[in-house]
Amino acid sequence: MNDIAHNLAQVRDKISAAATRCGRAPEEVTLLAVSKTKPASDVAEAIAAGQRAFGENYVQEGVDKIRYFQEQGIEGIQWHFIGPLQSNKSRLVAEHFDWCHTVDRLRIASRLSEQRPATLPALNVLIQINISDEQSKSGIALSELDTLAQQVVELPGICLRGLMAIPAPEADYDRQFAVARQMAVAFEALKARYPGVDTLSLGMTDDMAAAIAAGSTMVRIGTAIFGARNYIKN
Repeated sequence: MNDIAHNLAQVRDKISAAATRCGRAPEEVTLLAVSKTKPASDVAEAIAAGQRAFGENYVQEGVDKIRYFQEQGIEGIQWHFIGPLQSNKSRLVAEHFDWCHTVDRLRIASRLSEQRPATLPALNVLIQINISDEQSKSGIALSELDTLAQQVVELPGICLRGLMAIPAPEADYDRQFAVARQMAVAFEALKARYPGVDTLSLGMTDDMAAAIAAGSTMVRIGTAIFGARNYIKN
């Protein structure tokens, strides 16, 4: 077993343990392997170890990997765009990715809808919430969610699947859980209004257990799988 396969197995065990502790089935939590800055060869190792969902923060880097694996004839891989999205990059996301986690304004949602090729299924989107009210982070306030959700569900080329957040770093478990519960309550309310909503993308390596206990359905894990990131070229 190579390092990436070993790391994946360890992360899956941690997800399973966290879910079991709070009475949830491990299958309720999807592992999104965050492969930003990592070469296609690392992604290939993760695929060989059974991983199928990958998250990319940089549009062109993600598109290059998507094209590479398409050319290799490898099917069944899900690609999630999880970085801040500028309007001038929206077409690449609409044309190549399966999911976009970072919808935080109507203009971006409209562009993704218009630019999604008719030959592809609707692009799955999550509305990003700035749950810790950090000026440096994208996302909307919870008070703006109802309005944006109403607008997004009307757009034909995209499908609203739920919410995403990147809480401020917090070492204390109880505080991590309190923030995650805010997101989970908003998620449950959204799910009650829109039948297609089923995804709460919340939790990374350091707060994964609290996020799962609160109700996250998707955790985004990078370094624990692929090792330290190389930011030189970005």
